This record gives sequence, C-alpha cells and structure tokens, in this order.
Amino acid sequence: MRHAMVSLLGLILPLGLLQSPASAQSRQDQVQIAPPMRTIGPPPADATAEQLETTADELRARKAYLESMDYFRVALLKQPSPQIYNKMGIVELQTYHLGDAKRDFERAIKLDGSQADALNNLGVVYYETKKYGKAIKYYNKAIAIRPDMASYYSNLGAALFSKKDYEKATASYARALELDPAIFERTSRTGVAAQLPSPQDRARYEYVMARLYAKMGRTDDSLQCLRKAMEQGYKDINMVYKDAEFSVLRKDPRFAELMATKPPAIPE
Repeated sequence: MRHAMVSLLGLILPLGLLQSPASAQSRQDQVQIAPPMRTIGPPPADATAEQLETTADELRARKAYLESMDYFRVALLKQPSPQIYNKMGIVELQTYHLGDAKRDFERAIKLDGSQADALNNLGVVYYETKKYGKAIKYYNKAIAIRPDMASYYSNLGAALFSKKDYEKATASYARALELDPAIFERTSRTGVAAQLPSPQDRARYEYVMARLYAKMGRTDDSLQCLRKAMEQGYKDINMVYKDAEFSVLRKDPRFAELMATKPPAIPE
C-alpha cells in the first residue's frame, strides 16, 4: 500500500522485530563471517555541539542508530536545541522507542512551539500507538505552521482514514498529491501509511486512491489501484460507473478490460 512521508519524508515506520533464539544465533553467525565493520569511538569531550550533531547525522545516515543517539545526547548536554531534540526523536522513532521519541519531540516543541516537524513527528508517535485523535491534533498544528508540506497532509489523511472519516481523509490525500504528485511513490523508514486492519478498509483505501488518481489524469495509477480494490473485494466497485472522477477513465479500453476480467478477491 502506498504511504506518504512524515516531514521525515513520507515514509513507512519500522515496527520492532522479535527474534527467536534460533534467529538470533543465525544473526550472530552472519556477523562472525562478515567483513570487519567500521566502528567509531565515544563522543570526544572537546567536540562542540555542532560537531557532535554533524557526526550524529552521519551515523544516522549509515543506520548506526545507537551511536547516533550517543552523539546527539552529548550534543544536547552541551547545547540543548529544538533541532537536536527533534533529530534525537527521529532516531528513537526509527528504532521504535516511542516513549523516548514522544519525550524528545515534546522537548523540542517546548523550546520552540513553531517547530512544525516536531509537531508532525509527535503526531506520528500518537498515530503509531493508535491514538488517532491526538495524532490529528498535532498534524493540524504542523499544517497550520507549514501548509506547504505534502507529507503532513498525507499523515493527516492516514489518521483520518484510520478513524473512518473517509471524506476528510480523501481531501487530505488530495491536497498531499497537489503539493507533491510523487508523495505516495516514495518510501522511507519513517513514513506513515494508513493502518487498515480489515480487507474492506484496505479495499476502500485503494478505491479512494484510484478515484484521486483518475481525477488527476493519472490513468495507469488509477487502474492499478482499481485492480487492487477489486482484489481486496471492494463491495461498492460498481460506483466506478457513477463517480464523476472516473468519467475520462471509463473511456480507456483498459478500463473495460479490467472490469470485464474482474480479478478474483485475494483470500485472507
């Protein structure tokens, strides 16, 4: 399923993984036969906060998350700043330390209430813990400060969709696409996708996206989403003959072929 970027770039948030003893042992074996990995020492005592932040950014880019957090922590001791607290929270979000991430995003906001990224990212924390109402609150706060950020609207759409507020969710997704037509094509470790527990919710999501793409004239994307909606067993698929957004798509020979084929629903 497509998803859009948090300000962290509209991306899919990784969930924590549980390892069995056997898988853990296998992982150890892989490490033993791998080439030596570059390591980095502890944060230098004489480094400035700016130097520590730069090194932490580089470590985060290399996915050395624990070392990155060490450098951010020392940088914060030397010079607390909303920017570093937000970055620290991002790493904690990436490693699924949601409580720590929430705390650091809140610290960033306390230091600077205009930190739109931190507000959006705090919304992501609430979204991941299924507190959709609070997530929506913080996404809207972020949008009020930065109304040009497609990822904020995409995240808001995901939360609204999870609350089954489909009309507002569709409007948020549409705005995200207006601001960034490629918002749902990109993926990242820290993005948000709508949490859709049931096949019908997933099917509805695909139909909504098909309608949005059809309205934008993105025929290929619309047909792909329609196929997915049908495979998920969308019950109201015949609305495709009535919804105005599909008026142009209905003239495409591929549309008639798709509807005639009627892809079978994928069993759960």
